[in-house]
Amino acid sequence: MYILDEEAGRDGGVRPQVPRWASKMGTGSREQEFGQPGAMGGPQGPRHRQQELPLRILVPTQFVGAIIGKEGLTIKNITKQTQSKVDIHRKENAGATEKAITIHSSKEGCSQACRMILEIMEKEANDTKIVEEVPLKILTNNSLVGRLIGKEGRNLKKIEQDTGTKITISSLQDLTIYNQERTITVRGGVEECCNAEVEITKKLREAHENDVASLNVSCLCVFQTAEQEVVYLFVPTPAVGALIGKKGQHIRELAHYAGASIKIAAPDNPDDPERMVIITGPPEGQFKAQGRIYGKLKEENFFTAKEDVKLEAHIKVPLTAAGRVIGKGGKTVNELQNLTSAEVVVPRDQTPDENDEVFVKIIGHFFASQTAQRKIREIIQQVKQQERKHQQMVPTPSQPSI
Repeated sequence: MYILDEEAGRDGGVRPQVPRWASKMGTGSREQEFGQPGAMGGPQGPRHRQQELPLRILVPTQFVGAIIGKEGLTIKNITKQTQSKVDIHRKENAGATEKAITIHSSKEGCSQACRMILEIMEKEANDTKIVEEVPLKILTNNSLVGRLIGKEGRNLKKIEQDTGTKITISSLQDLTIYNQERTITVRGGVEECCNAEVEITKKLREAHENDVASLNVSCLCVFQTAEQEVVYLFVPTPAVGALIGKKGQHIRELAHYAGASIKIAAPDNPDDPERMVIITGPPEGQFKAQGRIYGKLKEENFFTAKEDVKLEAHIKVPLTAAGRVIGKGGKTVNELQNLTSAEVVVPRDQTPDENDEVFVKIIGHFFASQTAQRKIREIIQQVKQQERKHQQMVPTPSQPSI
């Protein structure tokens, strides 16, 4: 089957000064949950089915219509012949000259679907004379690129020699926190590009499988030892559809990528300008999930090109640590704000919850928010350690003799 990204609505309100955070928590509110709780999808460990490496390619925007075909017949034919699921991300990056296509299948199915797409683009280019050359562009995570290149570039040079192609890889400088993918550009005829794709994908899959195997060895230990953090992130209500994706596909992929549980709380009323996203996972999972959410909002044009994505996040802290976060005369919280460029607020007159915790509000762009979150977590750990030491020093009362 094939999936086209749904475009969420763009109407939205303004950010309320104080979101009704407390009313959304602990009252049995309905939530949409994606992913499983725990660092690696629950105590059962990773779900291998989700860890297969898809083939992601970039295609010129002007060829997307030809790839889909009238009433979707062309892409349906591709998916049927290759036994693949093909996602065409045509709504992402509005105005971009290229669009991403993700192909989920066996390695043979991915390669066959890629060949068919290349042939369609080659024919379209020849018929329309829009472009002289249609290179194959493969997207892959930066973590796999070094092993594809090989020591002193030997792997890449061998693929070029064996297939008669010219291969280049986008610069590290093009990476952002929102996009950790590099672009592998293969130039040559369709047959040569397809042969190169097979060899490139083989190297990438090997690297990916090694990473997964290494992760599987340690995942149970990670699940048992990594502290699960909870962050409440507020996003514009109109952005919820884009975050979820068609039939929940995008947010499920995000949950698996981040190794976190992601829930979207139901609104108190339909007019709420913000929705609360509850992210539960280890520190790395929080970094990945929040980074992708910030990036998605930027990609989907909920913020202008010149505008920083600034979101509000809440984290809970023990009541005993709240004073330390504020500091004497507000010294610590002021230092936090100066250090991170985030706005950090500990609302006064809070009623602690059943766990004797209150919340801290953080507003800022991604890096500012992450730095503030980490600093606050460090303060919490310091307070907990001091409490444990104090408990160990307190002598236990002697038992009365009978």
